[in-house]
Amino acid sequence: MREFENSASPFAVASQAAEAIRQRHPEAPRIAIVLGTGLGGLADRIAAPTSVPFSEIPHFPRSTVVGHAGRLVLGRLGSVPVAAMQGRFHLYEGYTPHQVVLPVRALHLLGADILIVTNAAGGLDPSQRAGDLLLLRDHIGLAMMAGGNPLVGANDERLGPRFPAMTNAYDVELAALARGVADAQETPLREGIYAMVSGPNYESPAELRFLRTIGADAVGMSTVPEVIAARHMGMRVLAISVVTNVALAGADATPQEPSHLDVVATAEAAGDRLAALIEGVVARL
Repeated sequence: MREFENSASPFAVASQAAEAIRQRHPEAPRIAIVLGTGLGGLADRIAAPTSVPFSEIPHFPRSTVVGHAGRLVLGRLGSVPVAAMQGRFHLYEGYTPHQVVLPVRALHLLGADILIVTNAAGGLDPSQRAGDLLLLRDHIGLAMMAGGNPLVGANDERLGPRFPAMTNAYDVELAALARGVADAQETPLREGIYAMVSGPNYESPAELRFLRTIGADAVGMSTVPEVIAARHMGMRVLAISVVTNVALAGADATPQEPSHLDVVATAEAAGDRLAALIEGVVARL
């Protein structure tokens, strides 16, 4: 596991990573896309791609999770320059919050001003079904509230302000655009609030009930750090979860024990619908 140099600031580290990416692919991306567990298929739709393994980008951690290919794919979706991460980094892999959000910072320094982020999540609404797409309208970052925030430490104004607001973390216009594309494609698109826990264990039944009680519609182990870092830098954010299992089926029901392999399989099965939705959104930007 590669760690940050003690003397390097997050801005300096992101700048070095960005420059290395620029040397491999000179065209600046307009949109950064993070593809979560089992959802890397969208990268196959990118035209004239440049594929860069994370291991070849300075300071990038390595993706260690099944369902994460561990590479950055740059090119075009339609006419729009994009950079798609096939895989991401998580706190539970032992990475620091700054390492988790390094790719988003690097891609913003390259020129991306929109972040589209996806994830696989457990459903907390009994009316949900495995394979549902969930448009995020807000989040509950439990791991961030407990100190795992990527903005902890000295603030660098070159990245953003000391106290950024998360009032409008998820861009209203991008969400409306996603709804319009979903309607045109006849793709059901639910909406809800995502809760992030650190993992890697799946939640206990009591924890699932707690998360539902405080207003969460889905739970996962990612996304919120990237969203916070993106908003800190002024990026607009669109986020969509794939509900891979209904973790909380009802007040009196015993939750089924989840399996990571089942999560990956369900996400992959929903991947084409999600890819078509994102491609449709990008085409309208």
